[in-house]
Order: sequence, then C-alpha cells, then structure tokens
Amino acid sequence: MAEIQVEFDVPAQMRDGTVLRADVYRPGGTGPWPVLLSRLPYGKQTPMMGVVLDPLAAARRGFMVVVQDTRGRFASEGEWEPWTYEESDGYDTVRWAAALPGASGSVGMIGASYFGNTQWMAALSKPPELKAIAPMVTWSDPDDGLWTRGGAIELGITAPWTLMMGADALMRRHGTDPAALVGSLGRLVQDLDGLADGGYGELPAGQFPAFARHDLPELGYERSRREPGWATSCRVAGRHDEVDLPTFQVGGWYDIFAQGTLDNFAAMRSAGRSATLIMGPWSHANQQHAVGDVNFGFAANSAFMGMRGRLHDLQLDWYQRTIGDGEALEPDTGKVLLFVMGINQWREETEWPLSRAVDTDFHLRADGRLTPEPPPTAEQPDEFTYDPMNPVPTTGGALLLSDEFRPGPLDQTAVEAREDVLVFTTEPLTEDVEVTGRVRAVLFIATDGPSTDWVARLCDVDETGVSRNVADGIVRVRASVPGEAAEHVVDLWSTSIVFRAGHRIRLQVTSSNFPRWDRNLNTGEPEENATTARVARQQVFHDSDRPSRIILPVVLPA
Repeated sequence: MAEIQVEFDVPAQMRDGTVLRADVYRPGGTGPWPVLLSRLPYGKQTPMMGVVLDPLAAARRGFMVVVQDTRGRFASEGEWEPWTYEESDGYDTVRWAAALPGASGSVGMIGASYFGNTQWMAALSKPPELKAIAPMVTWSDPDDGLWTRGGAIELGITAPWTLMMGADALMRRHGTDPAALVGSLGRLVQDLDGLADGGYGELPAGQFPAFARHDLPELGYERSRREPGWATSCRVAGRHDEVDLPTFQVGGWYDIFAQGTLDNFAAMRSAGRSATLIMGPWSHANQQHAVGDVNFGFAANSAFMGMRGRLHDLQLDWYQRTIGDGEALEPDTGKVLLFVMGINQWREETEWPLSRAVDTDFHLRADGRLTPEPPPTAEQPDEFTYDPMNPVPTTGGALLLSDEFRPGPLDQTAVEAREDVLVFTTEPLTEDVEVTGRVRAVLFIATDGPSTDWVARLCDVDETGVSRNVADGIVRVRASVPGEAAEHVVDLWSTSIVFRAGHRIRLQVTSSNFPRWDRNLNTGEPEENATTARVARQQVFHDSDRPSRIILPVVLPA
C-alpha cells in the first residue's frame, strides 16, 4: 500500500471570512475517497482523538480523514464562543471537505461529546454532501444533562470544562505579553486544581465566580438564561425529523449524556431513519471493562466488544457500507447492541426502548423496606434535615467532574450512613430481576422551605451487603405551600442490569449530590444571585393516599 499523506493546517474559509484549519490524512493512491470529518475544540492532534477515531487506521481503510479545530480554538481563527457557530461552520466545512482534492464528494462525520454535537449541528444545516453521522456520548437536550438536570445546574461538568477550555483563550488573549500570560494561566490552574477542595462551593452557582475572575466563555448555563433563543445552538431535541441521515450512536450507562444518546436514537427511529445504537457499561471517558469499582469482564471492553472486534472497526465497517465502497452501498437498517450489567453480557436487540419491559412498582415502606406491595392506610412519613452547607458528597454515577470524583458504580456505604439519606431496600431476591429501560421515582414529599431538591438513586446490594449505585436523578421543586405534601417525579434516566438472585434492590432518597449538581439553598432565590442558605426539614410520605415508589422497567423471562 502506498504511504498515507498528511497535510497539516489546511485552511477553510467560512462564510464570514474566518479561516478554520484542519489536518488532512489521505490514503495512498489517487482516490477518490469518501471523507470522514471531525470538528472539535480540544486541538486536532489531541490524544483523545485516538479514543474516537484513529486517522491513520481510517486512512488505511480507504477514507480521507479531516480533523478540524473549531472556531476560536488552537490553529483556527475567530472568537471562542461555545456552540454558537457550529451549525453554520459545520455546513461550510462539510462542503469544503467534500471538494478537497481526492475526495469522492461523500462526507461522514465522527466524534464524541462536543464533537458529537458538531455532527448533529452540521446535519441540521443540511449540507448536501453529508451522508451519515456517528455521534458518541452526546446529549439531546442541553437542559437534560449538559447545562442542567431536573432544574439543577450541572456544576460538576460546567466548572472544570469552562476552566480547562480557558487555557487556550488566555493564550490567545495574552500571546504578546509573556508576563501577563504566565500570571493568568497560573491563576487559572490554581482555580482548576482547587475545585474539589472548595472551589465548587463558591456562590452564586448560577454566576460562578471563577468564570468572572478569568472572563471566560462558560459551558452555556448563564447565557442560555440570558438569551433563551441562543439555547438552540446545541439542542438536538425536537429537531430530529430535520435530519434525514443514517446514524451510528454510541453511549455508556455511566456516561453523563447516557439518556441523550438513547433519546437521539429513539427519535431517529421514530422519524423513520436508519439508526444503530451501542450502549456499553462505560463512563464518558472510559470505554474499558473496569468502570468505578466493577470489572464488567473483558468482553465489555471497546477493544473487544464480546468477540465482535474493536468499536473503532465496527464504526468503520458501518461507514464502509454507508458512504464507502463496501458490498452494501445502502445504509444498515440499524441494530441495537446493549450491555446488560449484572450478568455482564452483550445482547442484540431490534428496538429501544424494549417493548417487553413492564413498568413495575416497588413501594417505599416503613422501616426502610421496599416492596412490590403498596403501603396500608397508616404509615408515618420518614423525615430528615437537609443542610446545604453539609451536602451529600457525589459518590459515583453517570458523571464528568474534576478528576477527584470517579464515575461509575461505587460503594455507597459512607453515603448511606448519613442521617440525611433515606434508604429503602427489598428482601433478598429469590430469582434474577432484569431492569432495562427508563427508571422513575414517584415521591410524595414535603419541605418547610420555598424551594428544595430531591435526589433518588437506584442501587444494587450484593450478597455481602455492599451497595453500589446504578442510576440516579434530581428534581428541583418550588413548594407552593411550604410543609404541604406534593407529588414529584424524579427521572433516573435509563439502565440495563440484572439484579441477581440473593442481591437486593435499594433506593436512596435525599436532597443533594454535590458537586455533581449545585446545592439548592432552600430559599427560593434565583441561582444567579443566591448566596444565603437555610436548613430544610424534609418529609417523604408512603401511605395508601401517597404511595411513594420507584418504577422499574422489568424484563420478564422469555
């Protein structure tokens, strides 16, 4: 095979004259070749590219690969404004890439997280040469996992991401003043390193002080509240019917955007599009087989995929069929590949959600019980005190925080020993129970304050009594009448796990998960200026008139 040719910093002029630059990898020979395009803000030669796409491997498979720095980042011109230009720049870049020397005129896009969203934005702009996209670990609605979740701020990701992205912004700002650059970068790194030791706790959370200190464009929460129309700049939800392309979507059960991946897939299927879905037991940045405290077995590793080969190769095989010169030039009708935790097996399906999953109630009961049977008329509510200045610490989950906070399933012993965490547990299971689908907690609850949060967490308790988190969620509520019980639903998103015989199913109920989500200060003040906290008295009801419960999508044995 002839040598792969690499051309660095190839300029592409956008419609407003701004020049963006890309590295272009061409296979040996003369072509023409289909193009795989990735547009990212992290530096086009960042090592993280290897997790998503190996340009050399793709070029050896006969693809021209184009990796571009987005506007205002690294080698590209312009001002860095997250999300703002990705739709128009995506359109212009696809058309430019399709016309490069040696290109066949067909373009597919690939990438994860932010550069998964750049694919959706380009697809929504409808460049005629874009034929397929393969977004990985990417949200659907930024107010469901990116900026906020259940009304609470996703502080855990917003703070480190904004500060990390600020390094290149400061280098551009102070590029001609070495002394100012060294000082500004030093202060930025100090804030980034200090998040876990108190920086996350700065108030107000809705106008995070560290962002103002460095004058940085933030992830999007503040601007989306000031300019509601701007929020569409990275929102896919509600627009899927505008995307008439096949998609290959990859997510993880412990990824911060797990539900977004599932929602995007389901919406594309509902719109009649070809869509493939792979969901592993992975977190946002870990597609290995050991996540959190659990080794899911080497079959779970993205390098093996249960003897299916590397995830990278599965993606390239799919692209070979959709835009390449493979045996089938038409796209796949799509398939679903789910990793079922607990039994640690990959399973092929034809749909999501599974139509054979049956929503099944497990009721909160007195003495910390969780039972299929509803409560009788008379059961006293459980109570606890929530102090925002002593919140429940984030311990595992589908999260992306500073490095001190590990994602995935972690031992919940310390969390469950707290007085502000209620725990409800089944008896040991007499047979395996599979839960695959979306999990919800319906809680009848009261607070003595004007506002508070409610957090619900599903856990798997093994035979030795170790409890590990499976899925969780939060809802921020305004109490119309403080102290009066009201029904609220907490969305725990989706999972796939078999609770093994001898294990127990557990539900935690509390009012904080910090710093994953910002603390509700219980005052009702807007997050943009709230700095004063109060303690709240919380009540969780479980009686015949107020049957608090968790709803699990149970897959019945065949």
